Amino acid sequence: MATTAVHGYRQYIGGEWTDAAEGGTFDVKDPFTGETVATAPAGGADDAARAIDAAQAAFQAWAATPPAVRQGIFLKAADVLESRSHEIVAALARETGATFGFGMFQMHFVPGLFRQAAALPYQPIGTVIPSDTGAFSMGVRKPVGVVAAIAPWNAALILSARSIAAPLALGNTVVLKPSELSPWAGGLLWGEIFAEAGLPEGVLNIVTHAPGAAGPIGEAFTSHPAVRRINFTGSTATGRRLAEAAGKNLKRVVLELGGYNPLIVLADAEVEYAVNAAAFGAFLHQGQICMSARKVLVERPIADEFTRRLADKAKTLKAGDPKEHDTIIGPLINADAVAMVKGRVDEAVAKGAKVLAGGDAVGNCYQATVVTDVPADSELATHETFGPVLAVEVVDSADEAVARANATSYGLAAGIITSDVDGGLALAQQVEAGIVHVNDQPVGDEPQMPFGGVKDSGWGRFGGQAAIDEFTELRWVTVQSGSHPFPF
Repeated sequence: MATTAVHGYRQYIGGEWTDAAEGGTFDVKDPFTGETVATAPAGGADDAARAIDAAQAAFQAWAATPPAVRQGIFLKAADVLESRSHEIVAALARETGATFGFGMFQMHFVPGLFRQAAALPYQPIGTVIPSDTGAFSMGVRKPVGVVAAIAPWNAALILSARSIAAPLALGNTVVLKPSELSPWAGGLLWGEIFAEAGLPEGVLNIVTHAPGAAGPIGEAFTSHPAVRRINFTGSTATGRRLAEAAGKNLKRVVLELGGYNPLIVLADAEVEYAVNAAAFGAFLHQGQICMSARKVLVERPIADEFTRRLADKAKTLKAGDPKEHDTIIGPLINADAVAMVKGRVDEAVAKGAKVLAGGDAVGNCYQATVVTDVPADSELATHETFGPVLAVEVVDSADEAVARANATSYGLAAGIITSDVDGGLALAQQVEAGIVHVNDQPVGDEPQMPFGGVKDSGWGRFGGQAAIDEFTELRWVTVQSGSHPFPF
């Protein structure tokens, strides 16, 4: 096997490509081969401070930039991105283990995201509010200033793009911290794309860090007075710590966190469709998606047939090299992830669970796995397990399915499959999740939709009008047409 060329990356601060302040670098590994495919700067607090200062210096001019200019930059960025699609899909495989299908899915989504963002500069930014004093009273939205964005590795292209698109289009400046597991495909790439698209220097800045060294950058984001918003996509545990730190400094945060996402399959569902939906929802990108289906709640009359056909389908899904176009199950992100998934399945089996398909790892690839009889006290039943593992539970009614779906601290996404659309819509109102898809599985998003969860899955929303609310400040402005009476 030929050795992959090792790329040397640099941070992007104030419009310049630069090394880390202390000169350190770290290796970026291919999850499938274990090879080093790149080196990236091991940035820290000084780099974050420089990036924030650059963003602050660029803010006033960018906020005053005409809507047509901001729109044009985003439209060009979408075109530039599409022109590099093959290169980027290959990088997603090298850095994150994304299969060709999932890489192309991201490449389809993000240009659309940018073209949606290109419309934001022209969205209405104010309202006229009736006043009892006779004043002309307005609610006006203004960009907030510097936005800190923290993006994960799992859907690196989509989630990093989402973290910067609306803030930038609305006139804010941004400092992006990508995951150390995807520093280019989930971060530094945007410096290249937006520089070519004409984004002014300092408007977008990107800092990277070595594994285990995110703390100083996160601390800079929460403590620096110029940072007025923080958005984070990642684990609930990390999101909670970030929110606590931000709260001390009265900074608003948008948190899109973990999910233990149920798929409800009712007795009147078409079984083949339900099986295909469950497999897609559970096994796309090896189950390493915040919206991935973690358990299926299937009504008893079709449970045996559904479970058998789901297990049979799981056994046919090819696991292996994500660079081969027919691979469905690529590698988990690293050996630690494999050990975690394997450990949770093994623990559940030791307590009585049954594995109907999969249950083994080959290298960093964990097979598509279907399990039943998962004990309620096992980690697999209570924790988000970022891997291709789907638990099947049999229920006796739709009400029982909803009760079990809600019996979790998470509340991100859910799906309901039924031939009774009205009944499915009624059930959707009862499911405690920020996103519920009737006649679909839980994995789904569009740039203009209000995306986010409830309970331990976070707060705030990305997308559409929700993003305008999150990344602008609402100000009340009045104009008196005449003299105002004062009592003294």
